[in-house]
Amino acid sequence: MSIRLLINGARGRMGAQISRMAGEDSRFYVMAHRDAGDADPPRDAAIDVVIDFSSDAGARDALRFALAHGAALLVGSTGLTDQTRRALDDAAGRIALLVAPNTSLGVAVLAHLAGEAARLLGPAFDIDIIETHHTRKTDAPSGTALRLAAALRQRGGEAGARFADQRIHAIRSGDVVGEHEVRFAGPGERLTLIHSATSRELFVRGALHAAAFLARKPAGRYTIEQALGIETSKRINVQTSRD
Repeated sequence: MSIRLLINGARGRMGAQISRMAGEDSRFYVMAHRDAGDADPPRDAAIDVVIDFSSDAGARDALRFALAHGAALLVGSTGLTDQTRRALDDAAGRIALLVAPNTSLGVAVLAHLAGEAARLLGPAFDIDIIETHHTRKTDAPSGTALRLAAALRQRGGEAGARFADQRIHAIRSGDVVGEHEVRFAGPGERLTLIHSATSRELFVRGALHAAAFLARKPAGRYTIEQALGIETSKRINVQTSRD
């Protein structure tokens, strides 16, 4: 049986691509598309997963739909307020929930590797995160950079624990989809880990994979690492900001 989706923010860049690719994927059936100002889905609509790539207000709408229909919820919206994040946390006792600043498999691996590298190299190495995005991206640093910083602090031992946000450097240039570099500089040597996104379709593929994962899960808070099959010992909590 197909997983029934409601896509919130369907006229945005990510929402439109998710709608298109979900329609081409036999795992899914798109029950409804919605944007700001549209009518709510019918109360009797059978929805398995709500996917939201819209705004802070849109994420709250998506949460309301998910709770009303008993559906799982994947939130990729940017700039979530503390109020919205608290509401999402509260809802995790009733629905399966995943809030993902980046749905890339490669970025999930990068976060894991960065934490391990910090732990193994130790405090003799300075750590910097350099992120580059297109000129239209307004938030800085990116949510992905904050996620990498959280991974360093939570899994990077003494070196990661002392990582400060001042060591995150944001560049807005041209039409770059997204590039994240974690640089470790120590006595006489330097180690660099880099992830480069060349197409937004990679985020869509990750989002659809996560939606399929959530559709099978009981109520609770899940991570993109879990959805993509990467084991993590600690949950990473950062303010969501999509690239």
